[in-house]
Order: sequence, then C-alpha cells, then structure tokens
Amino acid sequence: MVKSRNIIATPPGATIKEQLIDRGMSQKEFSARMGMSEKHISRLINGEVQLTPDVAVRLEMVLGVPAQFWSKLESIYREKLVRASAENEMDADIELSKKLPYKEMEQNGWVPITQRPQERVINLRKYFEVVQLGLLTDELIPGIACRRLAATEKSDFALIAWAQKARLAAREIETCPIDLNGLTGALPKIRKMTRMNPEDFCPQLCKILTDCGIALVFLPHIGGSFLHGATFYSGNKIVVGLTVRGKDADKFWFSLFHELGHILLGHLGKSDGTTDEDELAADTFAKDTLIPLNQFNKFVALNDFSRESMMHFARHIEIDVGIVVGRLQKENYIQYKWYNDLKTRYIITV
Repeated sequence: MVKSRNIIATPPGATIKEQLIDRGMSQKEFSARMGMSEKHISRLINGEVQLTPDVAVRLEMVLGVPAQFWSKLESIYREKLVRASAENEMDADIELSKKLPYKEMEQNGWVPITQRPQERVINLRKYFEVVQLGLLTDELIPGIACRRLAATEKSDFALIAWAQKARLAAREIETCPIDLNGLTGALPKIRKMTRMNPEDFCPQLCKILTDCGIALVFLPHIGGSFLHGATFYSGNKIVVGLTVRGKDADKFWFSLFHELGHILLGHLGKSDGTTDEDELAADTFAKDTLIPLNQFNKFVALNDFSRESMMHFARHIEIDVGIVVGRLQKENYIQYKWYNDLKTRYIITV
C-alpha cells in the first residue's frame, strides 16, 4: 500500500488475501493450486510484482472471480500508484523549492512569474532539466570550482541556480577546442585590458577565451550566494561565469584571474569540488598574475603609499591603479577606506 496526501494505492494482493482468509486457505496451498512459487505469491499479495493477464486467468480458475475483475484492480492500482508517487514528489519538491531563490530568478527572467507552488515546481524542474528537484546534486554540474566568501545551505542552492543559468547561456556560445597553452599565452594580453573600458575589453576578452575553448558568461548576482564566479566543464567546453553588479574593477579582474587560475592549475572536474588549498592557490595565481610578486615586493619596500606613488607604480607595470589599491588594502598596507576614489567601477550589462 502506498499513500499520499489524497490517494491510497491498494494492490490487488489485498483482495487476494481477503479471499484466502474467507476460504481458510494458506498461501502454501494457494501457491500449489495456482501452479506458482510461494515466493511469487507472497510478492503478488504484497504488491511487489505486477498481476499479469496470465495470473488473472489463473485467479479466475482458482478463486472463481472473473479475470477481468483482477485485471481492472491491477490497472487501478498502477494508476493510483503513479498518482500517489507524483503527489508525494510534488509535496517534497514544494518544500525544496522554498530553498531556491525563485523570486530573484523571476526578476532576472530565468523562470516564469507565478505565485502557485505547484507551478513553481514545474518551472524549476524545466529550468534544471530534472524530473524532480530532489535530484539536484553536485553531480549535475560536477567538479565545479568557484570563488565565494562563505558556504551555507542557502548559498549552495543559490550556486546551483546560478551555475545552471551559466550552463544554459554557454550553450549559445560557440567555442574552439579547449587550448590551455593558448590560454597561458593570452594572459599578458588579458592583463593589459585592465586599463580599458568594459565596452571595449568585453568583446575582445570573450573572443580570446572562446578561441581557447572557454565560454565566458556574465550573470546577475544572486542574493545570499556570496558568489563572485564559478568555472566548470560543460560538454566539450569550459564555462566561466562571473557575477556583475556594478563591481570595482579590482574585484572583477581578481575574480576572472581566480577562475582562470582554477583552469590552468587543474582544479576542474574534481568529484568533491575544490579544496581550501585549491582556492588559496587560485587566489595566489590571480594576485601574482595581475601584480607580479617581485614587483609588488619592491614597491612595498619603498614604504611610500601616497596617491602619486601608487599611480606611478600602476603606470609602470601597465595595470589599472584600482587593482594596486585593492591589493594594498587586502594585505593591510593601507586602510580599506583609503583611495577608493582611484578604483574604477564597472557596469557590465548582461
């Protein structure tokens, strides 16, 4: 017997059992009369096997109840079984849907607008391309590497929603075969883009990355995700997703080079995702690619963190001065409230 909120699915075996009780017949005797094993009869009574037309005819001979009656009972049971299962899955998915950032997904146009819980579930199933939301696991986007500030249940669900959108968007981007050597060779050119405006560097950046087998996707930030970017394999390409929310240039470029670090350091495709050591290595790759360590050490050794000194250093190493400010703030050479006016603030439309 299977129950749901509105449905009870009772197998035909319950009626068979009633017939045996009325006749005072044991299952052993009944199985002998049916010409079937005791194990099969036991499973039939418990609804574990289907009541076939052959069994229905045998039941008519042994119990004197028409075969059509048994076949109809089986048909009704199977239909109710499906409906009860679907209802239980829907109820479970409604609860699970409450953990997903549906309102923000609506606002971003990722899913249709609705207030009906059942419709939300259907929309989410289609969005995630699963028959039920309970199937949402890391295995759907395996080996994902991402940069975020914290990990909570809410942020995990936000990451799943955000990463799925990145994957869907990346399907529309044609890329060349993955070329890590080409990516390594392109790093100096990408670094020089830090002094350009987004409307100028975005097309060039996307082209360089697609030539290396990487689909770059810009997506809105999802509240509570603590997410700056994420990278993963999708088919024969690599997807790099970055959040856009009017962020400072230093954060944008650090996030990009952090994700490129994951790619070049071989962090993608791990069954359990990235480790703390992987994240630290990607951070080091990003900061030292943007500002080479030897040059940074020479600069800080001068102990001159004036506006003019930082601007001169940025021009010398050909990088946006806001990136210099951000690194000095991060490593506690200057206070976070200092020189923020030197930071360029990007607005990248999705």
